[in-house]
Amino acid sequence: MNNTKNLPVVLVVDDEPAALEAFEAILDGQFEVLTARSGKEALDKIVKEPINLIFLDIKMPDMDGMQVLRKIKEYDGSLSVIMATAVDSTHTAVEAMRLGACDYITKPFDVEEIIAVARKAIAQERLAKEVIYLRSQREEIGFENIVGKSKKMKEIYGIIEKVVENDATVFISGESGTGKELVARAIHFNGSRKQKPFIPINCASIPENLLESELFGHERGAFTDATNQKLGMFELADEGTLFLDEISGLKLDVQGNLLRALEEKEIRRLGGTKIIRVDVRIISATNIDLKQAVKEGKFREDLYYRLNVVPIYLPALRERKEDITSLVEYFLQKYNQVFRKKIEGLTKEALEYLINYDWPGNVRELKNVIERLVALKDDGIIMPKDLPFDIFIKSSLTRGLPAEGGLKEASRDFQKQYIEAVLERVNGNQVKAAKILGVHRNALFNKMKSLGLKK
Repeated sequence: MNNTKNLPVVLVVDDEPAALEAFEAILDGQFEVLTARSGKEALDKIVKEPINLIFLDIKMPDMDGMQVLRKIKEYDGSLSVIMATAVDSTHTAVEAMRLGACDYITKPFDVEEIIAVARKAIAQERLAKEVIYLRSQREEIGFENIVGKSKKMKEIYGIIEKVVENDATVFISGESGTGKELVARAIHFNGSRKQKPFIPINCASIPENLLESELFGHERGAFTDATNQKLGMFELADEGTLFLDEISGLKLDVQGNLLRALEEKEIRRLGGTKIIRVDVRIISATNIDLKQAVKEGKFREDLYYRLNVVPIYLPALRERKEDITSLVEYFLQKYNQVFRKKIEGLTKEALEYLINYDWPGNVRELKNVIERLVALKDDGIIMPKDLPFDIFIKSSLTRGLPAEGGLKEASRDFQKQYIEAVLERVNGNQVKAAKILGVHRNALFNKMKSLGLKK
């Protein structure tokens, strides 16, 4: 079946042709209606077709509705089933609900009641999917959380503002820690799909043998450990956004299946035969040069061009140091609230140390440093001595150029700057400085004298 209208699919199971015709007439136009005249036929269709809701008659020959309900729930516990019968029995209704039915109606059917319970069941199915698998963490989803006023960041804001207005496939590149998922969330939660799921998956963190199952799901028995049916990320992200982080982590055969899913807008669970239509916006990201991976035969060229429709490059923090002050202020305010602190800010000297540091971990590293500083300081203002030692030292050594001359002169200049930085870190305490440097205090004193450093 090809549901070209993208309507919810309802399966009506009843051994009476008149009842099937009535349901078709009532539901036509609002739902895609399939019919089955026996439990066996119904179970066959459930395996082959993507079904959202089932109306199931209790009184049927061969296999009654309760038996069929049990088998449906064994196959797919998430399928919504409404029981239908000519007998209004409280006991029967309670038993049906216990087995997993979501509602219960009695014959003769009321037209408005059938439509109402069908709509309610479809809505509950979608809500349950969102609740169970979550749409996302609701923090850090807006433009205000992508901090920076540099020219490079303003260009990125401009691209984001354009792509939120459409469903274009977006490809985000940049070093680890530059905020690729933050940009993906901003695109999703400011676009037309913001009320639908945002499902992130890190392709590099999932074992290769499980990745295809995570993306496309699997049927029970598809492989040794597949004891239950599992919905894949594509199904969970239906009508929303699927964020494929570290896309380079996909092996070639999974890349081929992903390409087919993107082009055909349909998937098939592992071990299954049923074609499932999906409406998903794809945003992908990587921290490596994917063009080079294509040249090396590690990434499919056709998939690369399919993903790289709208490219966004996130610069490393060392490439936009003018944004460090804004980022520090943002994270300081954030963690003051988190830890209920009132840290006033950083001294000019402390801020200069942060600006001079190269930040190999990018914005993520800066965020973690500010979080640590706020967590460990009681109040007041952050000073150079409060900074992590590695940042303090590395930043100190970038303040001046090495002395002109050969290796001997460069080594002398390095030692002088390094000892100065350590002494500044310990407020001039030579005992502490000597311990950090791994030398005796007298050796430090003599070295300071030979380098022309004041005591």
